[in-house]
Amino acid sequence: MRVLVTGGAGFIGSHLVDLLIEKKYQVTVVDSLVSGNNDNINPQASFYQLDIRSKGLEEVFIKERPEIVFHIAAQVGVSPSIKDPVNDQAINIGGTINLLEMMKKYHSSKIIYSSSAAIYGNPVELPISEEHPIQPISPYGLSKWIAEQYIALYWRMYGINYTILRYANIYGPRQTAEGEGGVIAIFADRLAKGLPLLINGDGRHTRDFVYVQDVAEANYSAISNGDQATVNISSGKKLSLLELVTEFKRVTGKNIEVQHREERQGDIVDSSLNPARSLQLLKWQASTSIFDGLSKTIK
Repeated sequence: MRVLVTGGAGFIGSHLVDLLIEKKYQVTVVDSLVSGNNDNINPQASFYQLDIRSKGLEEVFIKERPEIVFHIAAQVGVSPSIKDPVNDQAINIGGTINLLEMMKKYHSSKIIYSSSAAIYGNPVELPISEEHPIQPISPYGLSKWIAEQYIALYWRMYGINYTILRYANIYGPRQTAEGEGGVIAIFADRLAKGLPLLINGDGRHTRDFVYVQDVAEANYSAISNGDQATVNISSGKKLSLLELVTEFKRVTGKNIEVQHREERQGDIVDSSLNPARSLQLLKWQASTSIFDGLSKTIK
């Protein structure tokens, strides 16, 4: 089967590409390399350095004729979306529409879309289910939500099948500590440099961490499961930043210095997603413990 992975040189996308090639799929990668890394690209994949908004995307579809599209490429930062909401919507909404138009024209059968817990905003209940109110608090969260709506619309109008995956906090190898990198990547980077870990606030903020290889497996499961479904992809477990530091100490065997800074305005205090629907519809659940995931990441 021929598949296309947008953002296939990035953190999540490259792990998915590796898995798909292991499963003997014919894989095409489209990535602008703005945030992706050429070193992440599996040499067995066909690679096109393109922006998903580009007219050149049509040439990819003409030549490769993907049956399944995994759409991971995006503007993923909250702060950049606030500073430049025009660029955020151009990539996350405009790029998605461009991709859907190519899928319609060249008869791709299904899109598997990487969405985000950012669409939920501040939780009114925990854990957050897929029925939680949609109340994003950033242009990024809003643009991911609108892209979801376009995907559902193209199913209703043109019969393009879909599965939407709403991610919790993903971590693992290849994640960078730059920009708004995940807290685990930032912690690991500071440890490697011999620097203390910095925590905004008292460290009792909680997050739901899911290992990147598990996320790749969720995408793979969506090829044959979860049609016209929207599902949370998460561990379903809350872990505070203080507890995360304790896990780092367990993995490294070191006494790690921690420094606290002023709490950032607008930070969500507690966040965890309910993954029950992913088990029911995708036959998937996170299987990597935080200890094992951290060990692989730090190594």
